Amino acid sequence: MYLRIQIKVLLILIISFNIFACAQEKENFIKDNYDKKEYRIKMRDGIHLYTVVYSPKDITKKYPIILTRTPYSVGPYGEEKYARFLGPAEQFVKEGYIFVLQDVRGRFMSDGEFDNMRPHKPNKSNNETDESSDTYDTIEWLIKNIPNNNGKVGMWGSSYPGFYTIMGAIDAHPNLVAVSPQAPIADWFIGDDMHHNGAFSLQMSFNFFKNFGIPRTAPTTQWQRGADYPSPDNYTFFLKHTPIKKLNENILKNSIPFWDSMSNHGTYDYFWQERSNLKHLKNIKPAVLIVGGWYDAEDLYGPLNIYKTIEFNDKDNNCKIVMGPWTHGSWIASKGDSLGDFYFGSNTADYYRQKILIPFFNYYLKGIGKPPSDDAYVFNTGSNKFYSFDKWPPENVSSTDLFLSSNQTLSRELNSDYIHFTEYLSDPWNPVPYTSKFLDSKNFYNRTFMIEDQRYVSTRPDVLTFETEPLDSDFTIAGPITAQLYVSTTGTDADFVVKVIDVYPDDEPNPEPNPNQVEMGGYQRLVRAEIFRGKFRNSYENPEPFTPNKIEIVNIKLNDAFHTFKKGHKIMIQIHSSWFPFFDVNPQTFTDIYHADEKDFVKANIKVYHSKDYPSKIAFNIYGETK
Repeated sequence: MYLRIQIKVLLILIISFNIFACAQEKENFIKDNYDKKEYRIKMRDGIHLYTVVYSPKDITKKYPIILTRTPYSVGPYGEEKYARFLGPAEQFVKEGYIFVLQDVRGRFMSDGEFDNMRPHKPNKSNNETDESSDTYDTIEWLIKNIPNNNGKVGMWGSSYPGFYTIMGAIDAHPNLVAVSPQAPIADWFIGDDMHHNGAFSLQMSFNFFKNFGIPRTAPTTQWQRGADYPSPDNYTFFLKHTPIKKLNENILKNSIPFWDSMSNHGTYDYFWQERSNLKHLKNIKPAVLIVGGWYDAEDLYGPLNIYKTIEFNDKDNNCKIVMGPWTHGSWIASKGDSLGDFYFGSNTADYYRQKILIPFFNYYLKGIGKPPSDDAYVFNTGSNKFYSFDKWPPENVSSTDLFLSSNQTLSRELNSDYIHFTEYLSDPWNPVPYTSKFLDSKNFYNRTFMIEDQRYVSTRPDVLTFETEPLDSDFTIAGPITAQLYVSTTGTDADFVVKVIDVYPDDEPNPEPNPNQVEMGGYQRLVRAEIFRGKFRNSYENPEPFTPNKIEIVNIKLNDAFHTFKKGHKIMIQIHSSWFPFFDVNPQTFTDIYHADEKDFVKANIKVYHSKDYPSKIAFNIYGETK
């Protein structure tokens, strides 16, 4: 036993050493081939933004600029300290670019006041600023002051920096010719990060803002540390801190201004509306390459809807989208060959970087090669293959409805019964977990839950399941998914979670090799899911209570998917009323949930109707030969 432990420790040390050596090698390459300078660039209102420039040491050529604006720090700080990674992929440091990184207004070493998702001002006066103007002023200074630039600028960023990238494309500087917003934020109430259809992303928001949301007192090079909450089990921790206000009372103690603001704006009012960037995406001049992941639990809504909005508003746009089998930002440095229990058959992220990303920037910033020719490069998560289309969703699709039916079945035929329903008891003090994994407080969230086996909840009495017969041919969905549910509740509010699941045959062989020791027979693979806070069923701005036991319609838009359910598989739909603690628990009483008391949390009997008069259904876009 002692020898075995020694060998294990030795292997860990070897792996750690190799990782450190690899990182050090990357840093040395940048240091050997780039000069680093730090500047404070003056904006139109007199505020200075801290900016780092890495320029190639070879000054016999002119280079384009790639700019990243971030709230997450441009460190390491100091001209003698070098980053280990520059650009949207590791290969870019060998392609020859000037890399510029900037702390956005009010973050780290930049002056000014920070504002989360700072609202865009379409009609600014001379000295008014927003993220678009700060980007414009930065580019103006860079073009005039950085030696050996060729006059062309690109931008890229992932997640929050992806938001700053797309904002820079609005009213863009004429020298900004290409942008790649990756996992960009579009709307923090409807679908990105903090809320989905009004339901609060509890676990992720708390873990993010308890550090990120601490106001700084002066420019700093250091991250600020928030309150720790040692807990071996996030599910239990957040349940003990329900209602939500307990987190503020016991841990945050009103130290996070944006948390307080979120709590005071529980509807889609001006606070959230002015932060949405979709209404400003008009007349976008730079070439745009949007990148997103099908399994991105944080910002899947943003990439899809920013692309669709630009396509709708600007008929002559130059906007492209890539959607791969990736979690949040994992396309930047990983192989993208697997996730959870599934292997995708190839290094999908390598393909994207080599065949799409690098050619995109090389063409628009250097005039080298050809740009990606199609508008959409989209990975089919069932057939494990990239497809390219002229647009997304593709044109050759047809709509197909699958109706919820008696005996937990799912069918293309409408149920002929006049009144029929399936019911469950929803208990807010025993919520349905979003993952089978037990996570401690050091884990942000389970990043693989969007592809996880759903058998861990399918037998719960508060989870409804409906499934088809085994398919007699492949069935490929491509694009948005909508659920129309006819429901009633004994309460006055309710959440509804809808999951689309690929059920594998009982005789499905296990993978080889099988490091996770997974049993694939009967595997219930999550394809797409969404939550909807019922009081917003008619308006996000003006919530309405349910009338107890009255049948009402709840329409739920799920994010797009591209997935082939193979012959012999079954399609399953799960419906339930909690998804905890990724999302907060609905008390099932119509109230201000952010300030609710324990007495507001009540059990509710919920019925989902599936009959001739109340035909609950799921609508898919069916692609190609599976029409």
